[in-house]
Amino acid sequence: MVSVVIPVYDEERSVALLYDELRSALQPLDTDWEAIFVDDGSTDGTFAALTRLHSSADNVRVVRLRRHFGKAAALVAGFDQARGDTVVTLDGDLQDDPAEIPRLLAKLEEGFDLVSGWKTRRRDPLSRRILSRVFNSVTSRFSGVRLHDMNCGLKAYRAEVVHGLRLYGELHRFIPVLAHYR
Repeated sequence: MVSVVIPVYDEERSVALLYDELRSALQPLDTDWEAIFVDDGSTDGTFAALTRLHSSADNVRVVRLRRHFGKAAALVAGFDQARGDTVVTLDGDLQDDPAEIPRLLAKLEEGFDLVSGWKTRRRDPLSRRILSRVFNSVTSRFSGVRLHDMNCGLKAYRAEVVHGLRLYGELHRFIPVLAHYR
């Protein structure tokens, strides 16, 4: 089974579309899958949208955090609920393309423990793209973990890589490094 963990914060307008894209990408695969949406204390109608989605799709699970704890805590909450032997993470803002998931899963089949995507067309301001490039370069240099986009939310893991992983603050950015030295 593949567990797709999706942290969301104020993504009312994107969750149904994201689920439709996920279903289109994963339905052709010969495997069961679940979508675990973690509402990180949204203040809009995200939780209501997720509740509607859950009632219409039996492979949707919803975790609701009582306040905004941040992406690291939301990921851990999703990892704790994941039942699959493979865990995929995906941002809820529609910047990650679920159609890429089968390619990540194919790489796991080749024997990798972690496979990372990267955003080729970022919708972020130039200043954020520059900071991201600097962060990736410095992190790769000092950790020895070579990834093009450490911050990309689209990743696939063998479940044992993320189960028991405790993250807080901004440590979600370093999951590949933490996994490498585990």
